[in-house]
Amino acid sequence: MVKVEFLGPIGKAPLELDVTNLAELSKALQGDPEMKKWLENCAVAVNDTMVADLNHPLKSGDRVSLLPPVCGG
Repeated sequence: MVKVEFLGPIGKAPLELDVTNLAELSKALQGDPEMKKWLENCAVAVNDTMVADLNHPLKSGDRVSLLPPVCGG
């Protein structure tokens, strides 16, 4: 199982999903209409390392963080 954390203003409780890569995770999360808008703009980190490749493999125990864009001064 992979733990998925939603940071910042997303405001969603963490999930645990059985997925093997980020593409599968994205597909699973797109089933939630509330998440669809966030998926277009979020950065993704796997175990605290930024990742851009949807084919990035995931293994049981990995932690995926969705980081929404932020602005500040």
